[in-house]
Amino acid sequence: MRLSRRLTTLSLARRALTGAAAIVIGGTGLVAIDTSPALATPPGIPSKATAQSQLNALTVKSEGSTSGYSRNLFPHWITTSGACNTRETVLKRDGTSVVTDSSCAATSGRWYSPYDGATWTAASDVDIDHVVPLAEAWRSGASGWTTSRRQSFANDLTRPQLIAVTDNVNQSKGDQDPSTWQPPLSSYRCTYSKMWITVKYNWGLSLQSSEKSALQSMLNTCSS
Repeated sequence: MRLSRRLTTLSLARRALTGAAAIVIGGTGLVAIDTSPALATPPGIPSKATAQSQLNALTVKSEGSTSGYSRNLFPHWITTSGACNTRETVLKRDGTSVVTDSSCAATSGRWYSPYDGATWTAASDVDIDHVVPLAEAWRSGASGWTTSRRQSFANDLTRPQLIAVTDNVNQSKGDQDPSTWQPPLSSYRCTYSKMWITVKYNWGLSLQSSEKSALQSMLNTCSS
């Protein structure tokens, strides 16, 4: 009888929270399940026309040096809400049926990586990519920023700067710009160029001529 009441309660909770989050009662307590569909795409991606205008407005100059750069100068991942940090927030945003424990760590779920078209069921197989890498930002103007501004850049959830992707694909990208690295899945390169352009535009970063040429070629493949 007690088990029956628990299952009934669980059923009602799931029904009430369809499309948002469900609460499951397990042996270790409560866990949250995000039942919204996988986005695998961050917010704020502009239209082709807007991205073109932004690309035209970006300053083209020789790339700066990596001298003095350290990832520690871009503090991440910071706490965003409750026990959740930026990485955990993006994992929940970009995944499907993501289950998190009391510390907000994803214990299960499904993640689609638009860079290569792969789907993963373990959070350990997924990296959160900085679309414009931190070292690239440093060479493009962030070396002159305050640590506070670099922290905001490294944890930017309002622009298309963070995205959940296959870990080894992210690692192969490293700190390269689009003149030397583009997503293996060619159909995503249009979207990638729009994300890259608007991040650099909104953060006032420069780009080099080869980078601009690559971005223009990628943007030309967009239909909208």
